[in-house]
Amino acid sequence: MFEPLSRRTLLRGVGASVALPMLEAFAPVIASASTLAPTSPLRMAFLFVPNGISMNEWTPGKVGTGFELGSVLEPLADLRGDFSILTGLTQYHAFANGDGPGDHARSSAAWLTGVQPKKTSGADIRNGISADQLAANIIGSQTKFPSLEIGCERGGTAGDCDSGYSCAYSNSISWRSETTPVAKEVNPRALFDRLFGDPSGPNSSERQELRKSILDFVLDDAVSLRGKLGTQDQRKLDEYLTGIRDIEKRLAKLESDNKIAKIEGNRPGVPSSFGDHIRIMGDMMILAFQADLTRVCTFMFANEGSNRSYSNIGVNEGHHEVSHHGKDVRKLEAKRLIDRYHTEQLAYILKRLRDTRENGRSMLDNMMLVYGGGISDGDRHNHDDLPILFAGRAGGAFKQGRHVVYKNGTPLTNLYLSMLDRMGARAEKLGDSTGRLTGLF
Repeated sequence: MFEPLSRRTLLRGVGASVALPMLEAFAPVIASASTLAPTSPLRMAFLFVPNGISMNEWTPGKVGTGFELGSVLEPLADLRGDFSILTGLTQYHAFANGDGPGDHARSSAAWLTGVQPKKTSGADIRNGISADQLAANIIGSQTKFPSLEIGCERGGTAGDCDSGYSCAYSNSISWRSETTPVAKEVNPRALFDRLFGDPSGPNSSERQELRKSILDFVLDDAVSLRGKLGTQDQRKLDEYLTGIRDIEKRLAKLESDNKIAKIEGNRPGVPSSFGDHIRIMGDMMILAFQADLTRVCTFMFANEGSNRSYSNIGVNEGHHEVSHHGKDVRKLEAKRLIDRYHTEQLAYILKRLRDTRENGRSMLDNMMLVYGGGISDGDRHNHDDLPILFAGRAGGAFKQGRHVVYKNGTPLTNLYLSMLDRMGARAEKLGDSTGRLTGLF
């Protein structure tokens, strides 16, 4: 019989500390706090892609279960029992509503807020608090980081990025308040140091000079703790620490092979491979969930209106450019390839979540993950009938593998209110919400 551990237990060493994953040894402590508390917490994540999606290759032709996957969703075939497609959801305040052009900026600004952003390219930006930050305000005190904001494309918060709209709107989906977008971290090394570093210990460059992993500094404590754990917890601890070391090795290889750009101050930048970038950021999001460093995350694969090219899949034109396809067959095919490439990266993240075990369940069982964007067809710039994928079982409350169709025009924010309820962060209203999404949980 092993003694229960405190959830705040850390692996410590000289100038270093590493949080622990969710272990069965914590269960008695968690249960004593509340007989209703789960042994593993619920998490929520919002993964955003820009410029719309090839809707004819996205929307299933059949309602309910047993639907066929279009080309864009085919990479998720092995996960079809772990996600559902929600059709008909809308962000009304991403439409112009008298404000003229600027659909890209509005689509990202309104995606998690349901609020019409003020049209300005100056400092007087105004939007609304986002769903992730509503959750962070209520449950964020339970973790080291109330929320985590990550992405794969840099972007400033000043200047005009879309027809008179501030860049803050195009480059942010998370808003702490009406006037405060939350900056996202796009640098993998900086994110790793934020999650697993210690301000009082050696920084990443010093560790590299010593040719040491951050785990080397807490090794003695890890060995001591391992002897106090049961077999299943030992396995989980080993897998978690292996995951941290794997991230370090991948970062070191990217840097030593000169596969990352250099930015100001000669600091390492981001991986040159977009797929590598998405996957390493996704892996760190999962590690942060494992260690209960946060329970809320937003992840922008790219900024809204992004014109990144995808030469690795044969698309040399920019994403935004081909999204304005005008029914041109060549551009439609390029857009389909980009959308499919994005879902290939999503499939990687979902499989990692599914394969990560905690307290006898998959981490995906304790997740609510939304993937999609604020534009349907990039050529039409419409914001109704949005491409929305919902993954995870919300602690057992959601039956996956369905195509659920709502009346077109149903506020997307109704979905978020339902998710907030499940997170224990109930809100009466969010942006243009009209109530909870029926038939969801």
